[in-house]
Amino acid sequence: MTDVTVTDATRASIAMPATKPARPHFSSGPCAKPPGWDASKLAVEVLGRSHRSKLGKARLQYAIDLMRELLKLPDTHRIGIVPGSDTGAFEMAMWTMLGAREVTALAWESFGEGWVTDAVKQLKIEPTVVRADYGQLPDLAQVDWSNDVLFTWNGTTSGVRVPNGDWIPADRDGLSFADATSAVFAYDLPWDKIDVATFSWQKVLGGEGGHGVLILGPRAVERLTEYTPPWPLPKVFRLVSKGALTEGVFKGETINTPSMLAVEDAIFALEWAKSVGGAQGLIARSDANAAALDTIVAERDWLGHLAIDEASRSKTSVCLTVEGADEALIKAMAGALEKEGAAFDVAGYRDAPPGLRIWCGATVDTADIEALGPWLDWAYATAKAAS
Repeated sequence: MTDVTVTDATRASIAMPATKPARPHFSSGPCAKPPGWDASKLAVEVLGRSHRSKLGKARLQYAIDLMRELLKLPDTHRIGIVPGSDTGAFEMAMWTMLGAREVTALAWESFGEGWVTDAVKQLKIEPTVVRADYGQLPDLAQVDWSNDVLFTWNGTTSGVRVPNGDWIPADRDGLSFADATSAVFAYDLPWDKIDVATFSWQKVLGGEGGHGVLILGPRAVERLTEYTPPWPLPKVFRLVSKGALTEGVFKGETINTPSMLAVEDAIFALEWAKSVGGAQGLIARSDANAAALDTIVAERDWLGHLAIDEASRSKTSVCLTVEGADEALIKAMAGALEKEGAAFDVAGYRDAPPGLRIWCGATVDTADIEALGPWLDWAYATAKAAS
């Protein structure tokens, strides 16, 4: 790898575009705040109050009610706010429900590989692992649904997603565990095909990190109440008491103390989502952003999609290839864009092939994606000239 240092002289020698994205926040997490967000708009009367106070529990329940309304979740599914962001929520599901039957784990990016590691090294089970390289989707026909199945709905670090839920049978014996953190609110998810879903507010909603959301279908609840795992469970993972589901967790009575500031921030995002058409409005915004980025890629022969198959290409965390790029060139491009305030945090994930990653979720404005194209040209030319 050759070090690439972009000097002020190099930047100045190549003409910069006239217009910058108004909000150059393209990070894949935490993601751009909702348009119009301002800290002064948050309802902060709950700050400094106990989360177990009448007011605290009411605000937590309100956040849960908004998520249910926007996602059109059936009453059969429970929603809980849990610690540890999406990672904590998914590990909670794994530790409390796995071990009852054989497990299949799908891995086509770093977080899917992380669940494989947890299953093998921490829980000491031996899953069947179905893998694919970055940018590709494994053969979903290989999945044995007599097993519990772990998968990421939308691979944030690879830009690859499952195209739909058709590959999940309605009469499955095992449970479907979907790490859906970059998918919830960006796709019309088939909740009848998902027994366990996890996500965090920091992705499509543009909320803050640190809190996860756990969604349980009726078959998952049945597993929790009828099965006791052979390993000890930390307090923050315990969802059952005396053989019964701890229902309070799904009514705003969190296991441990949440950040009520983060809760108010999430409520702001959820109310904004409602104002732009709910889940369908968010999906439409993500689709428009992804289409605008597709146009940018199509117009440049040096830029490509890591996920070649459009049907399984993410519409949120879009991973791009750059002709002739290594880690140093990508670092130089991202650094030059950040220094000019044109785009923040667009380098690909550290474990992924060298490339760019552009968040196209609903809180990004399409006009800012469109304005990004000429800046990518500038950054590429600048970094190449310095290499």
